[in-house]
Amino acid sequence: MLNGTYKMLMKTHSRQLALFSFLIILFAGCNRTIDHKQAVRELLDVDLKFAERSMVTGSHSAFLEYIDDSCVLLRPKRMPVIGRDKIVEMFSSPDTSFTLNWSPSFAEVSESADLGYTYGIYTVQMDSPDGSRVTKQGTYVTIWKKNKNGEWKFVLDTGNQGIGPINGESKE
Repeated sequence: MLNGTYKMLMKTHSRQLALFSFLIILFAGCNRTIDHKQAVRELLDVDLKFAERSMVTGSHSAFLEYIDDSCVLLRPKRMPVIGRDKIVEMFSSPDTSFTLNWSPSFAEVSESADLGYTYGIYTVQMDSPDGSRVTKQGTYVTIWKKNKNGEWKFVLDTGNQGIGPINGESKE
């Protein structure tokens, strides 16, 4: 009797083990591949929303909304500004004298879709010393990573002036 019960338990256990093994193999082969084109579209969309926020709330506020805690800003004629606290300090004064907008031209993401970059053209409008409004363009690159919540946050941002004046304005 004990021998029969043992055989029946072993048979049941073997079936459960086989089913469990099958499920592991099945789930391991499930769609873990990342749709690269979708990931690129997602990152472009995030950069576009970032630019929209800059126009609505001001660039300082938008930058603080999309920044990673470990971010680095590279700006002309300045040492790198490293970390959220230093960037918050840098952005402590209001940014009402200028507007910053941009449009990404390209994005790329890693195979794991947790690191990527965008680049494009930015436009800044600012008050000149004589009170007129000056519009300039330049190029930028932003490096992004996904945080633990799956949100894209930028870890490095830089831009350079130099596309030239807009609408016949003179170069500085």
